[in-house]
Amino acid sequence: MQSAAELENKIFQALADPSRRAIFESLTRGEAAVKDLTARFDISQPAISQHLATLKDAGLVTGRRDGRCVYYRVEPQGMKPLIDWISHYRDFWTERVDRLEQLLEKMDQ
Repeated sequence: MQSAAELENKIFQALADPSRRAIFESLTRGEAAVKDLTARFDISQPAISQHLATLKDAGLVTGRRDGRCVYYRVEPQGMKPLIDWISHYRDFWTERVDRLEQLLEKMDQ
């Protein structure tokens, strides 16, 4: 089983690539076959498949086979570690900014 930090790293690495982000964003509009994704992007089919493998390994997409076609869709739970990470730091920085505001108010008095 992967640790939370390892999973966060995989998600960040997967989404760091502009092509993978574009593929992921495309899949947020609905399930698509690899051949459809290849037609949407100026990327070869093997490269699309590699990007999808990375997104799948990060838990961001799932695939299903139907005959010779593989269809991919976004895995909503895959974003949870990223959302949790962002939430943690949002709370962290909100608290720090509040403390800074209090300090500045004291200094103005």
